[in-house]
Amino acid sequence: MTKIDHKKILAERMSARLGRRAVLKGLGAGILAATAGGAFPNVAKAQQSGHLKIASVKVIDTLDPHFTGFLSAIQIINNIHNGLLKISYDGSQVTFEPDLAESWDLEDEVTHVFKLRDGVKFHDGTPCDAEAVKFSLLRVKEGEPASPHAWKLALLDSIEVVDPLTIKLTFSEPYAFLPVALNGSTGRAGTIVSPAAVQKYGADYGRNPVGTGPFKFVSWRDNDAIELEANTEYFEAGLPKLEKVTFVLMREASTALAALMSGQIHGMTDCPMQLVDQVDAFPNATLYGEIEGNYTYVGMNCQRAPFDDVNLRRAVAWALNRDTLVKQAYFGRAQQAYTPISPPMTGYFDPNIATSGRGQWFDLDKAKEFRAKAANQGEIEVTYMMAERGPVGTRIAQTVAPMLAEIGIKANLELVEPASWVQRRNGGDFDLYDFEWVADLDPEETLYPEWKSDGAWNFCRWVNTDFDDLCKQASTELDVAARAALYHRAEDLLMDEAPCAMMAHMPIYKVFSNEVKGFNYIPADLVNLHTVSLG
Repeated sequence: MTKIDHKKILAERMSARLGRRAVLKGLGAGILAATAGGAFPNVAKAQQSGHLKIASVKVIDTLDPHFTGFLSAIQIINNIHNGLLKISYDGSQVTFEPDLAESWDLEDEVTHVFKLRDGVKFHDGTPCDAEAVKFSLLRVKEGEPASPHAWKLALLDSIEVVDPLTIKLTFSEPYAFLPVALNGSTGRAGTIVSPAAVQKYGADYGRNPVGTGPFKFVSWRDNDAIELEANTEYFEAGLPKLEKVTFVLMREASTALAALMSGQIHGMTDCPMQLVDQVDAFPNATLYGEIEGNYTYVGMNCQRAPFDDVNLRRAVAWALNRDTLVKQAYFGRAQQAYTPISPPMTGYFDPNIATSGRGQWFDLDKAKEFRAKAANQGEIEVTYMMAERGPVGTRIAQTVAPMLAEIGIKANLELVEPASWVQRRNGGDFDLYDFEWVADLDPEETLYPEWKSDGAWNFCRWVNTDFDDLCKQASTELDVAARAALYHRAEDLLMDEAPCAMMAHMPIYKVFSNEVKGFNYIPADLVNLHTVSLG
């Protein structure tokens, strides 16, 4: 039997993420190593200036990276904290690179050794060393209350502090998802927090975050703003460039755009699709965005009537006209989704999915056949919970409702304030809702926590142990083709039992005034401000 080169496979996965095929060089010196001969240069102090004001238009739940499920929060957290790894994008290639880790090597297929940067301190002055990394990882894996990101470290068997700057992680099996899990942005599980701050603030850490990032947390005023200031001791030479950053909490995107155009703010973390044409016509701003790793869907509550009936759910899945949805709800800027795995995931996404016979699509005759098999043959009345949130607000619900009427389902649209919408969704208090999973870099985060039987984000309460088993097998399979086959089988179960009706893969837009220089767009819905300047 041919010996599997796990180091090479993991290196290829890091450099080929989102379809990029270049293989990292110098594998004998470690999968990841810093530049300048593996050692970081002495940090040159930056001369910070400028106050960036950027509108945040989505709900922010907490600034604790180990407990948030909101990318709106991660867009801020990512500027306060670092991970062992970080995501980098040069305009054509996405890679995972050293962040707090100076190097990363494998002793064998399950043993990972990280050498940390020397001299890095948290914003409270305490050292960011191997003990702090161990504390953060254990907080995610087995802390109380339980982190919703604990599943990412379920295979982590042991953590050994080799010396103050070296930590060894041993897993029970090879772990294909590890590069994503240990990045400090979309991964969350790999974000390193100050142990002293967690012990000081306890459950209030999310309102008092302390990291090692380019900006320090200053304050969070409800319905007003979140203030950050430069970390003048940041470990990357010459960064950050800004002196202050204010995330202005503005619930109305149109108000935020008006503030941008009038010069009151410098940007928006999220620009809804209905405003994109206005931004395009505005000469003093730049729009960023492309089809990213995401999918949108209509979710159905599988644990109560009427959608505990699989045939009724199937009827909904086949009744949605995706062409109409893309044109009307997404302003023609999205593309139809047949399954959750999205186009950027080369090796997993099937470019011929539209003709493959897999997934869900519009077929009204088929929808009516399933409707005829449903237990309730009378008109069914349900509540569709919607909110002015997400990239298209309530447009999906308004477009979907008449489609459901075609199969005898009357959807009463209930407009809910965004924070209440989140509470009700999380608590299972809904019949129908629509949602988008974004910033996915790997099929594991696209499928497993959202749909496994006891998943932290399985809001539809769907249960299928065969699906769970397929995803577990895929998590330890390093061969991309074999791993993709497992995920496709899992997707097929999900699409057939239809706790959700797929809709679209979409771009996530951000906009900055032309005064903002040095913004690095990363196709994972992140807002990294350490390289940004004004002028």
